[in-house]
Amino acid sequence: MRSSPSKPRQFRRKRGFERTSSLLGERIRTVGEKRGFATTRLLTHWAEIVGEQTARTARPVKVSYGREGFGATLTVLTTGANAPMLEMQKEQIREKVNACYGYAAIARIRLTQTAPTGFAEGQAQFAPAPKAKAEPDQATIDQVAGLSENVADDGLRAALEMLGRNVLTRSKR
Repeated sequence: MRSSPSKPRQFRRKRGFERTSSLLGERIRTVGEKRGFATTRLLTHWAEIVGEQTARTARPVKVSYGREGFGATLTVLTTGANAPMLEMQKEQIREKVNACYGYAAIARIRLTQTAPTGFAEGQAQFAPAPKAKAEPDQATIDQVAGLSENVADDGLRAALEMLGRNVLTRSKR
């Protein structure tokens, strides 16, 4: 067994259990630094920083620093249909990102458009807006309660009623 004098061996003393964030933190940081992100918080908390609506349509890709040294440029990936809306929101996004950094780190935001599917680097996978659930009407609730009234176990009866409401509501859509 060879030991490296420059890098001491670290032992884990958590009896086999560690938080996932501590296991992946180093890898996320090194990948982020390659893309210009000094802190990974912008990558990991993007939805909290810019808001759910913006996070569904845009992803941060790269932070690049110019020669003039007066702030960086944040490159944001979006689809072509969402680019005009994000173009109008660039100043608000810049303010929110700078609030995350704590100072005016980002001077400009550049939008990059891509197709929803395509090459690996330019491929965008954005989450669609959540679908609204249909609420069951009173007739459906009464029908389900009548079907499950003979069940003695309360937990089983509640589970059957929920299943019945979901099935009957889905078939009406």
